[in-house]
Amino acid sequence: MMSSELVAALEALATEKNIDEIYLLERLERSLAESYERILDLPEKRTRVTINRVNGQIYVFELIPIGDPDPETGEYSEFEEKDVTPSDVSRIAAQNAKNVINNIVRDAGRQQIFAEFSERIGELVNGSVLQSTAEFTIIKIRDGVEAELPHFDIKRNPEERNEKPAVEHYRHNQRLRSLIIAVRDPSRKDTGVKNESTRPAIVVSRTHPDLIRRLFEMEVPEIYDGVVEIKNIAREAGARSKISVASRDPNLDPVGACVGPKGSRVRMVVEELRSERVDVIQWDEDPAVYVKNALSPAKVTNVIISEEKLNHATVIVPDDQLSLAIGKEGQNARLAAKLTGWHIDIKSTSFVSDLPGMDFSLIDDDENYRSEDGRCEYIATSGLRCPNRALSNSRYCRLHQDDHNVDESLELAADHLEDELENLGELLGADAAESNAGAESADGAAAGAELVESAEDTVAGEAAGAEGAAAGEAAGVEDTVAGGAAGAEDEAVIDDADNATSADAADTASADEASAATATN
Repeated sequence: MMSSELVAALEALATEKNIDEIYLLERLERSLAESYERILDLPEKRTRVTINRVNGQIYVFELIPIGDPDPETGEYSEFEEKDVTPSDVSRIAAQNAKNVINNIVRDAGRQQIFAEFSERIGELVNGSVLQSTAEFTIIKIRDGVEAELPHFDIKRNPEERNEKPAVEHYRHNQRLRSLIIAVRDPSRKDTGVKNESTRPAIVVSRTHPDLIRRLFEMEVPEIYDGVVEIKNIAREAGARSKISVASRDPNLDPVGACVGPKGSRVRMVVEELRSERVDVIQWDEDPAVYVKNALSPAKVTNVIISEEKLNHATVIVPDDQLSLAIGKEGQNARLAAKLTGWHIDIKSTSFVSDLPGMDFSLIDDDENYRSEDGRCEYIATSGLRCPNRALSNSRYCRLHQDDHNVDESLELAADHLEDELENLGELLGADAAESNAGAESADGAAAGAELVESAEDTVAGEAAGAEGAAAGEAAGVEDTVAGGAAGAEDEAVIDDADNATSADAADTASADEASAATATN
């Protein structure tokens, strides 16, 4: 006979684990019935066990069918109970009680977890790493609640999942944010998952695209409030992701809201994703503009929407932007296609210009063109686009506008130098014509020789200055102009010295002819 103290212990356990007392006793009765059915060699499913709720006494009955079976199912509907309670029933009950109670407590806990977290699928949870193996990582969400981050080899286990980025490795007690993607139902049987009953009920992911959505909702108040909307996400976990955003407020820049001051908001997301690169682009109703933005940071010349093929676009890019638009192993183009849902063909301008009948206008030909998002279009050597806002009626910000105009400034400086040379040549030529012959000419010849040497030094200095100006910033252009003007004056003086030297030679020849004539006379 089971003592009343054991019944009291079961009641206390049910209260502590928040398990229904009646459910606990019924589970124990069913387990004991299965045990006595084997021990007493009774017919299958013909044994019933009852436990007295007051004194804990156990009774075992054999169910004997009465009457005829159902003609359709062959089962009996009425039974007669025969008491077959053995003398050592308490000993057998005690042996089964421990295992039954452990199973009941575990199943009840899993049922509670399922009821709580099945409504939280798609939410972000924080946890710490308890254990990591080659096939899964166990994450502790709170006391008594654990989650599984599976990273099985899909080729060897096609029925399993792989929710961990390949570049991530976890340490014990490491804090981790993950997304709930599934909760296993403990009452479901034959799911095809190996050892499902002993594995955590909650399944989390670090590769799901919605993980980025939830992280941005935490870091960007405008997204959480619904002012800025994330339209779509394309992700290759651990490597790179692209998200398109749109603003319901026309006065709010959605890209700037997601990036944050000095990139603080997007930086927090990147750190949580273990340095995964995240591109935030602006969504647009115009497919051509949307495709162009999706290929950022590559600079797009033109987008041609196919009228024959559905969701098919041909993108024209400059030759030096072709590799950037395609990306490493096609990653940038692949993510852009996933983000927009369009098939994108990328071609260079030199390739398209050789095709017959291909007519398109270059965006670069429009002097008043300005980027749709209003940002500077300067692309650094690292492939990153300048975050500054472009000037009015310009494609560049104030900083890079000067760099963009260096070539134009050099051309203007060259024209100015040429005009100065012509003016100085005319002035110095007139002065040379009025100079006197004789001793002054000899002195002029000596001065001309000195000026020739000075001119050679000036020309060399001017060449070095020109090279420095071409490699420097826009501010160096002014110095080049001044240096060029000074050099022009020196070159004009050289021409004057040459003219003076020629005049001296002519005067000397005339004097010799005059002396010869006098001697003859």
